[in-house]
Amino acid sequence: MHLPRTFELSADARAALAQVVGIMTDQVMEGADYARWDYDELMRLEHRFGITMGVDDVGTGPSDAATVTVGMDDVALLLDGLAFTEAASAHFPWIDMVRWTADFITGELRGHWTDDEWREFTASGAPRQGWSGY
Repeated sequence: MHLPRTFELSADARAALAQVVGIMTDQVMEGADYARWDYDELMRLEHRFGITMGVDDVGTGPSDAATVTVGMDDVALLLDGLAFTEAASAHFPWIDMVRWTADFITGELRGHWTDDEWREFTASGAPRQGWSGY
């Protein structure tokens, strides 16, 4: 875990992240982007963010916050999934909602590290396959 940070995420935020990880996992399971992401990495990511696939109620509501500890590499992997989801949704009528959600999540997650830390991370080759620098 690269430069870990601990912060709170609401149940709603975790539910949104669960959807993104679910899309990424579906891609791996279908073999569509197998080389892009690793199934075991996605399961570790799911665990670190306190999300569980296949469970309708990740939490009981917006006030049901959970404390999570994640690294820049975890966030980079998730942001790559967001970028993929946004690109894959470009032709759907709800693309504006996808873009808004991606921008919101990106702002919320990236903000736990400085711009200098992100620049250093990307300059080092960003240790995640497929990471786009989103």
